[in-house]
Amino acid sequence: MRLPVATRYALRSVRRNTRRTALSVLGIGIGVGLALFVDGINRGRAELFVRATALSGTGHLRIVPREWRVRRDPDLRLADGAADLQAARALPGVAVATPRARVQALLAMGTHVVPLELLGVDPALEPAVWRFARHVERGRYLEPGDRDAGVIGRAVAERLGADLGDEVLASAVAKNGEIVGAMIRVVGIVSTGSDEVDAGICQVPIAALERLTGRAGPGEIAVTFADWRTVEAERAGLVKALAPGDEVMTWKELTPDFEGHMRQDTAASRIVTAIIILIVLLGVTSAQLAAVLERRREFAVLGALGMSGRRMAGLVIQEAVALGLGGGLAGLAIGGSVVWHFARAGLDFRRVMGGSYAFAGLLIDPVIYPEFGAWLLVEALSIALLATLLASLYPARFASRTDPAVALRVAQ
Repeated sequence: MRLPVATRYALRSVRRNTRRTALSVLGIGIGVGLALFVDGINRGRAELFVRATALSGTGHLRIVPREWRVRRDPDLRLADGAADLQAARALPGVAVATPRARVQALLAMGTHVVPLELLGVDPALEPAVWRFARHVERGRYLEPGDRDAGVIGRAVAERLGADLGDEVLASAVAKNGEIVGAMIRVVGIVSTGSDEVDAGICQVPIAALERLTGRAGPGEIAVTFADWRTVEAERAGLVKALAPGDEVMTWKELTPDFEGHMRQDTAASRIVTAIIILIVLLGVTSAQLAAVLERRREFAVLGALGMSGRRMAGLVIQEAVALGLGGGLAGLAIGGSVVWHFARAGLDFRRVMGGSYAFAGLLIDPVIYPEFGAWLLVEALSIALLATLLASLYPARFASRTDPAVALRVAQ
């Protein structure tokens, strides 16, 4: 198919000065590549934050008693834990749904006492929502069939002076209001890398917690999904199937400080991307305007031959589109290859931040894996074309208002 005359003329004009065209395309490509890299990190960081939240035991969704949203009382129990668990496991995108129960307790050994929240778990399922269950520093994690076994954090063990095989006394308030106690045999010691997190870890089988407190059933159900982006859609389906008196909370509602921190990081990344695009836009505007000024006599001749100002503006815009396409592809090659590399190798911040860091009680790995996917092509072309089109508006307006008589007189 033969291209329109105006389009062929615009492409010929782009090829006329190959050095300037190459520099313009390279400048656009570098800017687009930087924008892709920043956005890739931002997407990867969002996935990292959500994964850290979900695999720190929070889950993508959590089923809780309705009063828990206001009271945050660990003694509350679900209205119908069995029915809620069945409904959660019936969701199409669910990865795991596991019951849990909590109680405020004191752990004691000799003269040492540590206050914490005792967590009752399903030993078979908890490792899927609590990643540290798969990396116990010493000993082992809980196993199905354990009766009075417990796993504690390293900071708890150090404060109690406890070691593997030792028995510690767990004291709590039972359902009837009496102080009750039970001996827990330490079978595993967990080290997350954060004393803040380790100081709150003590997990026992949920059946052992029920015997201690006299409160039957789970107090919550943690639910994770294969794709965290489906959380809101899955939540809508789960709400309809829950027992009356129970409700669903998302990871954002459970960790509002963490979600706010994530929003701030996203906003900062977008500002950086906007600055990069602005620099690209100014550079392209300068190059386009210089090209129009150099061809002022040419535009004057075209105007004298009867070409309208609108068509001359269209020529400049078509040249910008050609530069944008070239710059977008160059940016995709530059930024896409960098994003692909770090999506496989990871962007490691451990030298700056250490092995891990805790925020809002959640432990975050300082290795970010930028997201690599089809979005790179769409974003590269969108940024490049938008930037070059905006950059061409002023040069196009300048070209469209060229007065043939004045321009030819000045050229002579």
